[in-house]
Amino acid sequence: MARTVFASARAMRDSEPLVCIVDDDPGIRRALSRLIRVAGLRVECFPSAQAFRENPDEDCPRCLVLDVRMPGQSGLDLQAELGRIGLDIPIVFITGHGDVPSSVRAMRGGAVDFLEKPFDHRELLASIHRALELSRQSRAGARERAEIERRVASLTSRERQVMETVVTGLMNKQIADRLGAAEKTIKVHRGRVMQKMQAGSVADLVRMAEKVGIGPQ
Repeated sequence: MARTVFASARAMRDSEPLVCIVDDDPGIRRALSRLIRVAGLRVECFPSAQAFRENPDEDCPRCLVLDVRMPGQSGLDLQAELGRIGLDIPIVFITGHGDVPSSVRAMRGGAVDFLEKPFDHRELLASIHRALELSRQSRAGARERAEIERRVASLTSRERQVMETVVTGLMNKQIADRLGAAEKTIKVHRGRVMQKMQAGSVADLVRMAEKVGIGPQ
């Protein structure tokens, strides 16, 4: 019983949003950590980009509060690396050495905000909340795509062909002509596709197809 309660508590904790502070200045890390904890959010601090990269990935909404200039790998370089490996973590940049090229590079890389020190704490917290909301949306979208892909994988090759033609707007007779099958057979396959994909309408099926990149051939 105790083990079950512990596992449940751990799962709840792991689903809580997490703010990761990456800054080589220990004073900045302490101050931001206090600020963010007072705001009711979990915080982890890292003195370098390398230390953050070595940290195990947590299965929860999270964002980075990232210094631009640090010894070793810079914040901008870390942003680029995360993009290359497909790790989608919204970033709020902070810097004491702001310049136009750096801010442009950061924002083009998808940063949520680029704040110059000293910054208003309310502005930072607002940026963090926006970043965490983006993380939640991204995770929800990834879960939805994974579920749709699972449903698509359950289709037979013929059902997949039927689905690909249904989402183009073709009627059963047109699909039958295109696939060289009887209209009655296509009607059966179409029904199975709708059932396996859990689609209530063709519009639902089209929306799901678009989510996983299935479109007109």
